[in-house]
Amino acid sequence: MEPFLLLASAAVIGYLIGSIPFGLVLTRLAGLGDIRQLGSGNIGATNVLRTGNKFLASLTLILDTGKGAASAWTVITFWGYDAGLITGFFSVLGHNFPVWLQFRGGKGVATTLGVLLIASWPTGILTCAVWLIIAGIFRISSLAALGALAASPIFAEILSTRPVTYLALALATLAFIQHRQNIRRLIQGKENRIGK
Repeated sequence: MEPFLLLASAAVIGYLIGSIPFGLVLTRLAGLGDIRQLGSGNIGATNVLRTGNKFLASLTLILDTGKGAASAWTVITFWGYDAGLITGFFSVLGHNFPVWLQFRGGKGVATTLGVLLIASWPTGILTCAVWLIIAGIFRISSLAALGALAASPIFAEILSTRPVTYLALALATLAFIQHRQNIRRLIQGKENRIGK
């Protein structure tokens, strides 16, 4: 396959897999209605948790992380590392801007963590650890996500390769853009805590 076609195919595969809205599908199957009409309107695990169903929230977290990891791993295995990084990035874009939902999706944190775990497992593990530490101390999901993803390019630069650093930086930038309303609420001291 020509290099351009290979990379374009990798991007399309990543986008399509990433655009599967597991949070929306699971809550509808459970008879909980449209998750986009609840809380933040997000299709991710944090908003699913606002339904009060911890099992569905955990399953959404696993599946959203898994789709990023699975898409990146599959393409790395068959088409090479660089193509897999592109697939990983586009899987996060697919989650954030799914064509099926008029490009209104989630914020991509879990999918980003899945991609980082495959791109560079030490980077992914440390990023997850920072998320857990911040979430455990402050009980604010958005703050944990922003702190962890801001640290991820530093971890990648130290522990991995320059392409992974660029990937982590791009994904962190995307996450900050998606969290701009959360950042505003954090500054105002009005951001919701986990479980509320």
